[in-house]
Amino acid sequence: MEELLTPEEVSSSTKLALQTLANMRRDRRGPRFIKLGVSVTAPVRYRRSDVEAWLDSQVVETGAG
Repeated sequence: MEELLTPEEVSSSTKLALQTLANMRRDRRGPRFIKLGVSVTAPVRYRRSDVEAWLDSQVVETGAG
């Protein structure tokens, strides 16, 4: 099974605030996430590959020369 990351771990590695990640989840943008349950307070986890894919999608190409 692939490693699952907590919001705190994603926040630490991306330097995004926990509230920013929460806002991104609410707005359905940012890295894909997994909710472990159906309640509002169910834990959230991120697959490492989903975080990496999202980061790759954020790369902005700059013009050469």
